[in-house]
Amino acid sequence: MRGPRIGLVLAGGRVTGTAVGRGGHLAHWTLDADETLPARLTAELSAHGSPGGRLRAALDRSLVIVKAIDVPRTASRDLSRMMAFELERHVPFPVDDLRCDWLIQPDSGGEALRVLVAACEGHVVAGALRLLEAVTRRPSALTVASHDLRSLLPRRLAARHAVWLHRQDDRTDLVCLGDGAVRLSRSLPALDPGGLAEEVQRTLALVGWSGCDAVWISGAEAHRFVSAPALVTLQTPVSTPPYRESVAGWVARLPVAAHAAALPALAVAIGCRPPGLDLLPRAMRSRAPSRSQWVTAGLAALVAVLGASLAVAHGDTQERYVRRIADEIRRIDADAKAVERLASEVAEHKRLLTLLRSIEDGSLRTLTVLEDLTNLVPADAWLQAVSMDRQGVELTGQATAASQLIPLLEGSSVLQRVEFTSPVTRAQGKEQFRLRATWER
Repeated sequence: MRGPRIGLVLAGGRVTGTAVGRGGHLAHWTLDADETLPARLTAELSAHGSPGGRLRAALDRSLVIVKAIDVPRTASRDLSRMMAFELERHVPFPVDDLRCDWLIQPDSGGEALRVLVAACEGHVVAGALRLLEAVTRRPSALTVASHDLRSLLPRRLAARHAVWLHRQDDRTDLVCLGDGAVRLSRSLPALDPGGLAEEVQRTLALVGWSGCDAVWISGAEAHRFVSAPALVTLQTPVSTPPYRESVAGWVARLPVAAHAAALPALAVAIGCRPPGLDLLPRAMRSRAPSRSQWVTAGLAALVAVLGASLAVAHGDTQERYVRRIADEIRRIDADAKAVERLASEVAEHKRLLTLLRSIEDGSLRTLTVLEDLTNLVPADAWLQAVSMDRQGVELTGQATAASQLIPLLEGSSVLQRVEFTSPVTRAQGKEQFRLRATWER
């Protein structure tokens, strides 16, 4: 290690930092945001780290929107345009002022691609970069703080599906880990054990899991929540996270009073490079070779070594033989690409055929419902998510007065029995709601 590893978690009103140095050195600090923040942060970085150390920054989960969305399969060159179109329907701010990154989920084996998206407003990223520029440090990544908690766990996990609940201040960060990778995260209010159990069940439905193998709780009052009887309804082992051996000592040495805030900062400091979701502008990202580039470079080096050995050992005859093999590989590669293109076209045709059949069967009433929602929902309300099944539709969003939506939606020609499925909360001058309605018989 050339220098200490430093992790900064940037929230709206404070900066939390952790430095991990040689010999197990560990330091933690929390700075409130004011006009002297750059000078105080510079002093902390100078005291706990050298300019040669690695610095990773992360945004607090409450500042970022994280969603798992399904998009049609398309060529990789068209995915960026497809995501720009899809995100316009999923974020509550203009796409022109958007900073985002996405990651295709490894289990996207169906007709649609499941993509994990992290997005926030441009001024949030710009403010973080201005602060780091003021302290003359260049970050190697700008991630979502709760997503880096995965770096505290062993490389191989016994639990295939796990839910991590990290309690901090007046909220709880919920992270779903599938096969060791982040599949979804949510920022929840500071609920009691019964409320957390309900939110875990609701999140499992969002991810598409019938259950999970483990629930881990960390942060404020973690031990009290681990033993809470209300969490028994999950029918899943509940415990503190199984930190890997090299990290458990650092976690135990974190200050007790600031443990909830220090744990994400420690995870950010030792997080992987490059991360799965990085909100840094592409021009500022480290140019770490991708896996395909490493494979290509390895194959090229292998071919070069083999070519030189054959030239020395067997002479010109063997060299011509190697060239013939290379030509044959290139010829087969063209055929393989043609087969892949044909398979992609067949999959697209199957998707369209399934859509046409579903429309003919009358099992989808999407256009009618969307037309009614467009006409009925007032201009001061917006929807985050619309989920339809054979029983009815579920709406999630924000409105100036959420209670006024019920009589409006009752006037729909296709909906009945409109009711709230969770308490209405207020944030940023809007009431956040979740409604459920059944189909009109």
